[in-house]
Amino acid sequence: MPTDKNTLRQKLRARRRALSTEEQKEAASRLATNVTGSRLFLASRRIACYLPNDGEIDTHPILAHIRLMQKDCYLPVLSRLSHDRLWFARMETDTKLHPNRFGIPEPVVPSRDLVRAQELDLILMPLVGFDDHGHRLGMGGGYYDRSLEFLRHRHHWRKPHLLGIAYDFQRVNGLTADPWDISLASVITDQAVYLFD
Repeated sequence: MPTDKNTLRQKLRARRRALSTEEQKEAASRLATNVTGSRLFLASRRIACYLPNDGEIDTHPILAHIRLMQKDCYLPVLSRLSHDRLWFARMETDTKLHPNRFGIPEPVVPSRDLVRAQELDLILMPLVGFDDHGHRLGMGGGYYDRSLEFLRHRHHWRKPHLLGIAYDFQRVNGLTADPWDISLASVITDQAVYLFD
């Protein structure tokens, strides 16, 4: 695997987009089983997830489990003021969605109904790649890192917990962490559970 982050992003994104519909469906089902059976998931009440984009592993089976288990489900929403951070909107069965500037569907809710990451128990995070130290390679925009920057100043109370979800082939060797990167507590894939804490 290449070590340059942009090249690595391109290769991993191409690989996940190349999966057949059947491969995607099977992986999403296995991922949902692994995530919803995890200690972090079971202990959490307010859970943020995301809608898949650009070949990301399908989260719809996880979203269905969140509803089935009567947990509170949230989706990320780009900040309407600073445009560089994420807020989170509660997702109900009748919540309307509208594409943001990247074409990713977001809940359409009043600003007063948006919550900060600090108010969540668990965030299921998208990623392009991850390594054995919990370093996450994202799409390069830094939205999650900026929105979770407060976690770098905490030493004990670590809410929300950060759980990356991905295909197992997105695991790579030795990502170089930038000073602003926020590490993950664990990553769950369609094949395995990786714990870093």
